[in-house]
Amino acid sequence: MLITLSSIVLGYLAGSISTAILVCRAMGLPDPRSEGSRNPGATNVLRFGGKKAAAITLAGDFLKGLLPVLFARLAGLEEIGLALTALAAFLGHLYPVFFGFEGGKGVATAFGAILGLSWPVALVALAIWLFMAFVVRISSLSALTAAALTPLLGWWFSLPPAYNVAILAMVILLIWRHRSNIRNLLSGAEDKIGTDRPEG
Repeated sequence: MLITLSSIVLGYLAGSISTAILVCRAMGLPDPRSEGSRNPGATNVLRFGGKKAAAITLAGDFLKGLLPVLFARLAGLEEIGLALTALAAFLGHLYPVFFGFEGGKGVATAFGAILGLSWPVALVALAIWLFMAFVVRISSLSALTAAALTPLLGWWFSLPPAYNVAILAMVILLIWRHRSNIRNLLSGAEDKIGTDRPEG
């Protein structure tokens, strides 16, 4: 029990490390919470910080979802402990204790966490995102489509119930965090990949 609780807490603390904010500070860029869409994530950093800053942000957000789950596996945690650790890392990104609980939307961190739980589900979800991004060239729509289908992938690959519950919780929260993007999509105002205007 102590190891499980420690893993959950460490997962949340790892998720609370805002890669976007730290990268922007290190590279002398504006705070991502005050520029563009004001979202501390890779897509927003790309708008005003360039590809290098965005790539570092994306990698950091991905790893802080993946590594806590991998460490939990090494510690011998069972399915519930792994699922809770993955969810904790994701929640840390959304509501980081180190940055006033002002976090990002969670796409990269969710992908890392899900990859730690089930690589087949994560890779198929990534393939869906890439396909949608190629076809519609709208980052938020690609992410929302992949996220919405991920619980079905969990069922298709017969994941343990604890994993499916954690994935469903992440998907619900991710969709909620993208509510402004959904409004923009419905009104036709959402930007395509490569444009400079904020998502909203």
